[in-house]
Amino acid sequence: MKQRGQRKLLVPRRRTRPVFKPISNHQSPKVSVVIPAMNEGKTIASVIRQARLVHPATEVIVVVNGSYDETERIARQMGARVISFKESLGHDVPRGIGASHAKGSTILFIDADMVIAAKDLRPFVQAVDRGVDVALNSYSGKTEKVDVHPVVLAKHALNVALSRPDLRGASMTTIPHAISRKALNEIHAANLAVPPLAQTIACVKGLTLHKVYNVNVGRTNPRKRRKFKVDPLQNLILGDHLEALNWLHEQTNERGQLTDLTRDRTFVG
Repeated sequence: MKQRGQRKLLVPRRRTRPVFKPISNHQSPKVSVVIPAMNEGKTIASVIRQARLVHPATEVIVVVNGSYDETERIARQMGARVISFKESLGHDVPRGIGASHAKGSTILFIDADMVIAAKDLRPFVQAVDRGVDVALNSYSGKTEKVDVHPVVLAKHALNVALSRPDLRGASMTTIPHAISRKALNEIHAANLAVPPLAQTIACVKGLTLHKVYNVNVGRTNPRKRRKFKVDPLQNLILGDHLEALNWLHEQTNERGQLTDLTRDRTFVG
C-alpha cells in the first residue's frame, strides 16, 4: 500500500478554448433565423445550435454589434453567417439588418442571450408555413396585479387601437416571432427597427397576424434586469409604441379608424 507521500500527483489539465462543431447554413434556405448579438459569448453557441434545428433548410444570421468578447469568433466557428459592426446598433436595428440579408421565405427572430429549445421555435415557423404573415409569441406579460408594467400596458393598448384586442399583449417587441417574405416586403426591413410600428403597419396593410405559441420570456428578462431600479429599455419601448400610434393616426384619422358612434362633433361651436 502506497503511503500518502508516495502517491503520484495529478498533472493539471491545460485549459483550452471550447471546441464548437460547425453547422453549415443551407444553400437554399427556407427559414432564416436572425439573431442580434452583443457580448453573448456564453450563450451564442447554444442559441445557434437550437436555431439550426428549427428546419432542415435553415440559415442562421448573427448580427454582431458592439461586442468585445468572443461572440463573433464563436458564431463564425459555429457556421453562422455573421454580419459584424464595431459599434452598438441599439435594441432592434440588428433585426432589420438581418432580415434585409435573409434568403428564406420565413424569417424567425430570436435573441442571443436566451437559449430557446428548437421545439419551442418550430411552431412559429410552422404557422408562417400555414399562411400566417406574422406569427407572434402568445406571452402577454403579467396583468393579474395592481401595478402592471407600463410596457405590458402599452402592448395591450396598441392592440386595442389596432382593433385587435384578441392579441392581448402579444407583440413584435417580444421574441420569438416569425414573419413571411410577404410581410417583410410590406413592412420593409427598416421598420423592423421599431417593432410596434412594424406590427401596426402589418395590421393596417391587412396582413395575417396571430399569436401562435407561448414562450414565457418573462422568466429570463427580470433576472437580467433586476439590478436596475427601472428597466433600461422601458422608455425606449414606450416611445416605440407612441411612434406606432402616431403613424396609425397619420395613415387613418385621429381615432385610428375607430368609430365615433353617435357623437356628432359638428354641433360643437
